[in-house]
Amino acid sequence: MDFSGKTAIVTGGARDIGRAISLKLASHGANVVVNFFNKSSDADETIRLIEAAGGKAIAVKADMTKWEDCQQLVAAARKAFGEEIHYLVNNAGGLVARKKLMEMDLEFWDTVMDLNLKSTFMMHKATVPYMPQGSAIVNLASQAGRDGGGGGSAAYSTSKGGVMTFTRAMSKELGPDGIRVNAVCPGMIDTTFHDTFTTDAVRTMVAGNVPLRREGAASEVAGAVASLLSEDTSYINGANVDINGGLAFS
Repeated sequence: MDFSGKTAIVTGGARDIGRAISLKLASHGANVVVNFFNKSSDADETIRLIEAAGGKAIAVKADMTKWEDCQQLVAAARKAFGEEIHYLVNNAGGLVARKKLMEMDLEFWDTVMDLNLKSTFMMHKATVPYMPQGSAIVNLASQAGRDGGGGGSAAYSTSKGGVMTFTRAMSKELGPDGIRVNAVCPGMIDTTFHDTFTTDAVRTMVAGNVPLRREGAASEVAGAVASLLSEDTSYINGANVDINGGLAFS
């Protein structure tokens, strides 16, 4: 893979899977725009790691649930690295909290949808006008989008299912312009997401049921994302690629 001279935006690119993706793309020559929202220290460390390895990157604070911030992120990328955006990875998102139906109010539902699905839509809308032929987008969906997720994750799993469907729709709409759109659907990956929202007992049980008998690593998701962005997979379009060690199949 050679991304030399190309610009990549990674939303939520400062930690965990986002950091691994940012580092992976930079290692193959991309100029990486690392988006963050909460912790500048995470973004600073990601930039440090990229630059220490000889790569180029900038950190941009932006709230992906706000249209103005999405536009500003794209503007910052173009100002730093040139007019064209070649790769977009929509990684920003989250569970927020585990809530069952009767515990959820409308505000919570909208918050989760905005964070995972609306943000993906807005970043497509903000970025695509500056993407030339041969560009590619990878969205972060989830195994939860296929199977409904664990207890209390109805809003999250529904939003990720929406990301999967939106990915298919955009692959059809943008394909004639030479822009490919795919998604990855991670299962149990060793990240702070599961440190926060999944008990040790559940993690042990799930890992025991995975044919590979372990959780996945953020670097393994990053490898799949980089491959889907590259010319090595130039005829893959509209796919939702499972990364779950064989636990579930599409």
